[in-house]
Formats: sequence, C-alpha cells, structure tokens
Amino acid sequence: MESESESGAAADTPPLETLSFHGDEEIIEVVELDPGPPDPDDLAQEMEDVDFEEEEEEEGNEEGWVVEPQEGVVGSMEGSDDSEVTFALHSASVFCVSLDPKTNTLAVTGGEDDKAFVWRLSDGELLFECAGHKDSVTCAGFSHDSTLVATGDMSGLLKVWQVDTKEEVWSFEAGDLEWMEWHPRAPVLLAGTADGNTWMWKVPNGDCKTFQGPNCPATCGRVLPDGKRAVVGYEDGTIRIWDLKQGSPIHVLKGTEGHQGPLTCVATNQDGSLILTGSVDCQAKLVSATTGKVVGVFRPETVASQPSLGEGEESESNSVESLGFCSVMPLAAVGYLDGTLAIYDLATQTLRHQCQHQSGIVQLLWEAGTAVVYTCSLDGIVRLWDARTGRLLTDYRGHTAEILDFALSKDASLVVTTSGDHKAKVFCVQRPDR
Repeated sequence: MESESESGAAADTPPLETLSFHGDEEIIEVVELDPGPPDPDDLAQEMEDVDFEEEEEEEGNEEGWVVEPQEGVVGSMEGSDDSEVTFALHSASVFCVSLDPKTNTLAVTGGEDDKAFVWRLSDGELLFECAGHKDSVTCAGFSHDSTLVATGDMSGLLKVWQVDTKEEVWSFEAGDLEWMEWHPRAPVLLAGTADGNTWMWKVPNGDCKTFQGPNCPATCGRVLPDGKRAVVGYEDGTIRIWDLKQGSPIHVLKGTEGHQGPLTCVATNQDGSLILTGSVDCQAKLVSATTGKVVGVFRPETVASQPSLGEGEESESNSVESLGFCSVMPLAAVGYLDGTLAIYDLATQTLRHQCQHQSGIVQLLWEAGTAVVYTCSLDGIVRLWDARTGRLLTDYRGHTAEILDFALSKDASLVVTTSGDHKAKVFCVQRPDR
C-alpha cells in the first residue's frame, strides 16, 4: 500500500468549503454534515471513528396508488407476476434503473436499445425520452435534488436533462464508460472510463477535472458521504481514494493490499469511515477510509479451499458481484456470482449467515433503518432476507428473464427492477413485520 500524502492527512484536512475546477474557480459549496457523536465499534486497532449509529430516515412518499393503462404499459404476464406496474417501452434488455431521490415518484431506465426513458412509478406514464444515444445506455441517475437526470452509454456519451423542462442541458463524450455517479450534495457528475480516468464535471457549465489512474479501466467508483473524497477501483486490482478538491490520491492500495483481479463493486458505510470492495478474485476487502489500511478480508466458505489466485488470474466459477453495509447493525452483505449471499459480522469479522440462491446474484441493497437485505438474481426473482436470522422473508416474481438492476424507494415500499425481458417492473413491498 502506498500513500501519496502524509499519514493522517485525511483525518486532519480542514473542512472543505468548495470543490475547485480548472482555473481554481470556486464553484461548488459543499455543506458539512454533522454526524453527531460517534459510537465506535472496535474492528481492528487501525480503525478509527467507525459509526454504526442509525440515522433518522426521511419520510417516504405516501401517495396513493392509481394504476391506469398507458402506452407501453402491459398487464400481468402469463404465470406469476407480483408487480403493480410494468414499463414496456424498451425494445431490448434494460440495463439500469434509478429513482429520483427527492420524491421517489420517478424512474429513469436505460437499455440495450440505445434509449433511456424517464417515467412515473405510480402508473408507468412516460414523461420524456432521453434521446440521442447511439450505444447501449448502461448508466442513468438523478442528481441529489432530483432537478437533473444523467444518462451515459457504453461509448462514453453522457447527457444531462433538466427534469422539469425535459430539455437537454449538457453533454460530453468521454472514453468508453464504466460507471457514473452524481455527487451527494452538489450538481457534480463523476464517471470512470476504460482509459483509467475518473472525470468530474460541474453541470451544466461543464467545468471539468480528471483523476488519472493506472493504464487500465476504472471499473467502479463511489463518492464518499463527506462529498470530499471518492474511492475508485481498477481492472488491475488497485484501489485509490481520491481527494476531489486537490485532484490527488490520498491512499493507493495495490499488491497484496489490493485485489488479485479486476474490481467489480465498491460501497461505503453511512458515515464514510469504512469502504468495502469486491473483485473477481472472490474477495471482499474492508478498508479504513481514514488510514487506507485493509482491516478485514472476507471470502465465501464455498471457495475458501481453492488455491489463491495469481496476479491477473480470475476465478472461472465465482466473483463478488455486489456488496453493502447495514445501517443499523455492524453487518455487511456480499453477493456472489455462484448465488451465495454472505452476511458478515463486522465486529468479529466472521460469517454470520450464508443464504443460497439458485442462480447468480446480480445486485443487493440494504433497506434503510432495518436489517433486511434485498437481492435480485439471474433467475428473475427479487428476494428479501432477514440478516439477523438468515431467513428468507418473501420474494417477488414477474420477469421472464434475468434481472439486471434494481432500485429501492427510501421508505422501502417499492422495488423497481429492470430485466433482459425488455421490461421494467414496479413491485409494492408489503411486510407484516413493519
């Protein structure tokens, strides 16, 4: 592990008031959030200020449901269909979905048909098409205040639209796109590309900053909750924690500290003190965001007896596909391509539960404020698991092909899925234990 700043720089950095772009023009005010007094939980001596305290959740949308027939919306398919609404305007596999964070009433979906649509969750009504892409739309998302929506295609063409006017306000052609994410508190868009660069733009004026990684794809990335740093994973197994204002890496993890294969996913806990990274090497690594040190390594028991992979080698049968932190208990979930959902206890760094799916897990999401984890998988089913007991709570069916992405509303009342069956579906989550 190498660090390109003095030890403890991340912890001693004064509060950031602006993110500066070219010309040192101060353009973005980033308001510091007060996380309240920390409640540390010792994972290892290197870890500092790990806070598992539950934060108050915003109230969810309480609008009633009115399902009306709309163009592109179809009724229940033959067989079991638990969905309330089906959006069917895509003509090929639907790769991505995101919900507007402010009201959770709108969705944006992108697909293999080179199209992206913004539509209403309650009845599937199309609001507008994000037109102009000439390759598969693999990334889509709303800004923190739901005023803007961004779409990105595989070729690297990114577009941003004003939601209320339905007009395109910005576009940019980068390299082949790997991932895209909005800043949590500012109209700033970040993306990683196949040339190893991570890009950051102020939208819509287009002020730009680049963070040059190794000469290989920046395969995944996430802005930390403080809005001052981002963690990026690369195809060569390295991990970099970037200072977004200075444009320099705070920590670089490589060699034995990094992964022995391309990174597939990255997540942070609520206060940003911990980072979890996943790779095709089947390992999930727990990293202190403050020190840049690996403080835990998780590997599924089903492959624990396999010999270690050499550098650059990949597991033929398994990989980490998705991961995340519970917001109310010191738990982490890791989803594997072989269908294993592993629930790990962070305090003891032990496997707590292992939940098996019949096919590979595509993505997992924790429900805010509870110990319930949602999974979607290649068998087209959404499942809800109680991480405290490892018990399957319920499942939702309706797709006729693999689920490729899903999103969960803030109040956990809705799950929105996209699939290889060319459909997006809205499921109403009803649980007697809530």
